[in-house]
Amino acid sequence: MKGLRFALALLLAGCGGGADTADNLKAQWIRDAYATIASGHFPGLKAVSWWHENWDPVSLRIDSSKASLQAYREVVSDDAFVTEARFSGGKLLPPGDGRYYLAAFPDFCGPEDCVSAERIRDFEVLAGKPIVWAYFSDNWFDPATGQPRIRFPRAAVEAIDAAGRVPFVRLMARTRYDEGMADPVFSMQAIVDGDFDEALRGWAIAAREWGKPLLVEFGTEVNGEWFPWNGLHNGGDRTDGYGDPQLADGPERFRDAYRHIIDIFRAEAATKLTWFFHVNADSEPVEDWNSMAAYYPGDDYIDWIGVSVYNGSWVRDEDLSFREILDRAWPELTALSSDRPIAVLELGMSEQR
Repeated sequence: MKGLRFALALLLAGCGGGADTADNLKAQWIRDAYATIASGHFPGLKAVSWWHENWDPVSLRIDSSKASLQAYREVVSDDAFVTEARFSGGKLLPPGDGRYYLAAFPDFCGPEDCVSAERIRDFEVLAGKPIVWAYFSDNWFDPATGQPRIRFPRAAVEAIDAAGRVPFVRLMARTRYDEGMADPVFSMQAIVDGDFDEALRGWAIAAREWGKPLLVEFGTEVNGEWFPWNGLHNGGDRTDGYGDPQLADGPERFRDAYRHIIDIFRAEAATKLTWFFHVNADSEPVEDWNSMAAYYPGDDYIDWIGVSVYNGSWVRDEDLSFREILDRAWPELTALSSDRPIAVLELGMSEQR
């Protein structure tokens, strides 16, 4: 999520109020989004995960109004949205043809890490249907001290597993929640240089010893400047400070940092991890060097491709349907790989309460 700046932009985009009416804009947007997914309009799309959370004064929760909740419950009741994961060798497989995994970020609070089985159950009661995975952030600092920390989030993983769901871990290389700036500790160059290898090895060993499948991503919405791993904060469009002189340094550093992390996990035989590459539907800054492809680690490293789709673009100040937003991003997204399944990892629309 983009935070308060994103929330305010959604309000300005005219995304609708909280009226409990059948023609509520958010309710209709939800119906259109899930109907478009179920129609097969986007070949290769195999999963959808709603972002269920409030950002004052904007609500992305499915129960932001009676109409929105009713719409969500209706659309996910379709048998096309399945709730059982398929794995092979610890890797997540796509569901069968014409089927889509149903998942969510079930309101694990603002830091995205207040994980509990109760919160998952509360969401599923609202939705009227179970989810396949529960999505949460593994923030790389100690919330009590603010000091950098990379440690396997065992308590969160165990809570999700206890609820009978698959843990989906977002590796968040940040020591603070401030947006639009570099992190003072976790630069992409520092990761490439091996500054955190020992801690990452410990994470990998713990994941291996956990022994059950995990879904993992590094660099959430990497093509968005709000996060510190975006290329803007790691060399930008310069080509003379790192690696290939034909490539922009910022995205190239991220690509190599992600490869470096996965190489560490492979070296520790942490094989029951499904690795996701996660972009936003719109890039910010809107520059050629900040393309999705510039960040992609490659099919040798990535198992699934993910995208965030929110109504109301803070980049282009537009109010579009799910289909319009993803239609615009789809050519760039599908050009990343010819065969990797795609998931809408964050889906949401605002509603002023």
